[in-house]
Amino acid sequence: MEPFKSIVNSLQQPVSGTAEPEQILRKLGQNPRIRRFVDQNPKIEREQWLKNITKLYQFAEEWSACDHCPGLDRCPNMLHGFRPRLLNDQGHPALSFTACPLTEEHEAKQRQSRLISSYYIPKDILQASFKAVDKLEPGRQSALKAAGDFVKSYLENPEAVKGLYLCGEFGVGKTYLMGAIMNRLAESRHIASLIVYTPDFFHEIKSAIQDNTVDRKLDVLKKTPLLILDDIGAETMTPWIRDEVLGSLLQYRMMEHLPTLYTSNFNYDELEEHFAYSQKSGVEYVKARRLMERIRHFTTLVEMGGTNRR
Repeated sequence: MEPFKSIVNSLQQPVSGTAEPEQILRKLGQNPRIRRFVDQNPKIEREQWLKNITKLYQFAEEWSACDHCPGLDRCPNMLHGFRPRLLNDQGHPALSFTACPLTEEHEAKQRQSRLISSYYIPKDILQASFKAVDKLEPGRQSALKAAGDFVKSYLENPEAVKGLYLCGEFGVGKTYLMGAIMNRLAESRHIASLIVYTPDFFHEIKSAIQDNTVDRKLDVLKKTPLLILDDIGAETMTPWIRDEVLGSLLQYRMMEHLPTLYTSNFNYDELEEHFAYSQKSGVEYVKARRLMERIRHFTTLVEMGGTNRR
């Protein structure tokens, strides 16, 4: 039987009495991708090319769509977001399919979003990026540098890195910068992280006493590779929250070398004052100081300024 390569090589020669399938085959043979495959597989016989002409047609049509890509949402290919590839399957042409770059990018973003969890945090924070932070605004440069240094150090040695404690006024972008850290780590090394709006989470923990789910919910925070406690100090403090919940959480993460990051309107001293006072027990400086030791020694304090954007 005549190999298809010889047909392709004679495309420019006039042919009389050619059947319709062979006319289609000749036209498909002008496709540079098909021709390249033919050159690489000269032993595939003409009969096999004719039997699989629909596959060749699909290959040509779908690559034409890819060459003039209308976007992933409007992809016309049979396998949405996938490109065809010709292969030699025991002497006859066959198709396999691989994800196109847009599909790969979309799937990477989905994987990244699954790595980032949150409790009571606005969705836009979960899409944060360093590129979107205003780097020229006064008061933000030191915080941006500290965030970048943290990411670099975490990627080099996650067990040795110190956490961050971002403090500053309302609305200057502390939470957004934490979101950028999460996304950079998820993108760079597929690192899972969790950001928690502390006042609402502590309220949920109190409610969990009734259905005995305190330990299960607290376990999620204890074991996540990267934990961010957002707006710590804004919660209503009780001895139980301070000693049994927050104290237990930070002790576990300290022992397991898991970094914890914080945002707050308070600096270290102000947060210690907040921890010391509760309506039921009055002032307890020793217990507050003990808890603060687990924050001071395992974080770097960075003051963040800027315009209130809320």
